[in-house]
Amino acid sequence: MAIDLNRINELARKAKEEGLTPAEKAEQARLRREYIDSVTGNLRAQLDNTYVVDEDGNKTKLKRDKA
Repeated sequence: MAIDLNRINELARKAKEEGLTPAEKAEQARLRREYIDSVTGNLRAQLDNTYVVDEDGNKTKLKRDKA
């Protein structure tokens, strides 16, 4: 699923200039949620493949915090 950043920006500009219709507000909220979920998922995937190396050169995989 590709995130349409141009549409997100277009709606943000329109919101500042003239306001949004209820349908456009719903679309904006949906697009923003998709974008946030995408960024969060990509960050989690990157952190899942990250290791910490200590002074002795030992690699330790990062563990997910339960919080």
